[in-house]
Amino acid sequence: MTTSAPEKKDFAYQRADFEVVRAKLKALTGINLADSKDSMVYSRLARRIRTLGLTDFKTYLRYLDQHIDEQEEFINALTTNLTSFFRESHHFDYLKRYIKAANRPLKIWCAASSTGEEPYSLAMTAVEALGRFDIPVTIIASDIDSKVLATASAGQYKLEQLDGVDIEMKKRFFHRGKGANAGKVKVVPELRKLLHFQKLNLMDDQWSVPKDFDVVFCRNVMIYFDKQTQLEILKKIIKHMAYDSLYFAGHSENFSHVSQLLTPLGKTIYQPKRL
Repeated sequence: MTTSAPEKKDFAYQRADFEVVRAKLKALTGINLADSKDSMVYSRLARRIRTLGLTDFKTYLRYLDQHIDEQEEFINALTTNLTSFFRESHHFDYLKRYIKAANRPLKIWCAASSTGEEPYSLAMTAVEALGRFDIPVTIIASDIDSKVLATASAGQYKLEQLDGVDIEMKKRFFHRGKGANAGKVKVVPELRKLLHFQKLNLMDDQWSVPKDFDVVFCRNVMIYFDKQTQLEILKKIIKHMAYDSLYFAGHSENFSHVSQLLTPLGKTIYQPKRL
């Protein structure tokens, strides 16, 4: 029986390097990298090392300390952006009923925009609920990663990324590309104008978003923080939420340890308690 040789790496990379990366990411974003993410860290930061023409991880980490503008590239490289249109569809069914019943202007915050599939799903839900594009709904979509925000703002996707979208909604909300853009789709301008994209780090002391949100989608974000950080961020989010508002969490997030903050309404849907 033979064993495979260890994977050859272009740059020296030791456990101590991973621990430094993990500590820096925690300090900048509050995100806790699991022990199992050491290979992911190598593959993603190796790209930055090549781009910058550096020789190894220790040199890169010194460069990171000396060049504040590299922090954004560092964060962009290490944050995960897994998303899709109408992911966890029961949330959008619930939201549609909420919007229909509200009969008033609403403010919605998507706190982890990623490449835009989630906020555009929110906008499509609002348009479908009210039956028109000219709606009294404001949608703020934020993310810590500037590169995915640029993708989201552009609103252009591969056609197969719309596999989970109803065929009539595809026709209403997307233009199909032609020629060089064949196989791609672009969000129609009427939908795009409903969204306001901005960069935001949930670990910042001050957030440049409005108060009194009626709906907050903050899904599959808290899993990257320890429980104390989750508690601190949730307290801040709730201060930005209106009375009788809704908080939508991810399917893998458990908030039993913050029952003093949130009242469960359904499957990963909550109402904030007044602080």
